[in-house]
Amino acid sequence: MPMYKVRPFHRVGGEVLAGQLPTCMYRLPSLHRRPPPAASPQVGAGERPEEVDPSLQALESRQEEILKRLYELKSAVDGLSKMIQTPDADFDVTNIIQTDECSALTTNGADLDLMLGKDYGALKDIVINANPSLPPLSLLVLHSLLCERYKVLSAVHTHSSVKSVPENLLKCFGEQTKKQPRHEYQLGFTLIWKDVPKPQMKFSIQTMCPIEGEGNIARFLFSLFGQKYNAVTSTLIDSWVDTAIFQLKEGSSKEKGAVLRSMNAALGKTSWLVGNELTVADIVAWCALQQTGSANAAPANVQKWMKSCENLAPFSSVIKLLK
Repeated sequence: MPMYKVRPFHRVGGEVLAGQLPTCMYRLPSLHRRPPPAASPQVGAGERPEEVDPSLQALESRQEEILKRLYELKSAVDGLSKMIQTPDADFDVTNIIQTDECSALTTNGADLDLMLGKDYGALKDIVINANPSLPPLSLLVLHSLLCERYKVLSAVHTHSSVKSVPENLLKCFGEQTKKQPRHEYQLGFTLIWKDVPKPQMKFSIQTMCPIEGEGNIARFLFSLFGQKYNAVTSTLIDSWVDTAIFQLKEGSSKEKGAVLRSMNAALGKTSWLVGNELTVADIVAWCALQQTGSANAAPANVQKWMKSCENLAPFSSVIKLLK
């Protein structure tokens, strides 16, 4: 016997919903429609006028407008995609590199004022700090190339943080036989042997932060030759410079072997690592091979490429430092 009874709630507006059970317990008025008038003789029992809320109608219209604009944008993007040719992942960029127009290193000197800024009455002086325990050979090669292009005032100093420096490193720039007034030079290149974890370079001592890392400094110095490359060639050059520094020079034996195989494959297609002209990638990679002692174990194409580098005077001057 039940303890108490609850009046059943299955009647809405005089309509009994028992016949609709169990699919519906009871009916609720629509929240998206206006309530019917309190007293309307035209509306019968259980009937609701179909009046749509204006706010809902405005929302639907806005949604339709947004969908229409999205379709228009999609059509515009589809039209643009047909105008742009995207290369495949396996696209061979050798042809683009070979047709890349860039000036050779033997052409006339570039305008240093455009690249380094104009400073009236002052010599543009590059100052590099390097550790003598691991000399940055690529910077020495680039110094020799700069001397072929510009009138460079070179100097080597020793910081107090270093106790002793080998004689060959103190004379790495050679002897300057002709002493000229400072204002007659185009570029100053000062190398300071200092106890630093990695090479550091400053061009404008007062206004710029130091550039750190042999690869980054090498990129800056090579840019002084004024060569221009397209986006593909520039990306490949940067990739080879990073590979030479972080994998060939500082990586494990497994990483070095993988880099040598990649270099051998690349040099089987072109005379240099990127295209048919010497770039900073060749300079940094050659110096990394010399410092790691991997030159003798290099594959055939790499050995041939190394001999091509050594036939150039800037490289041969660095070889003397390694003996």
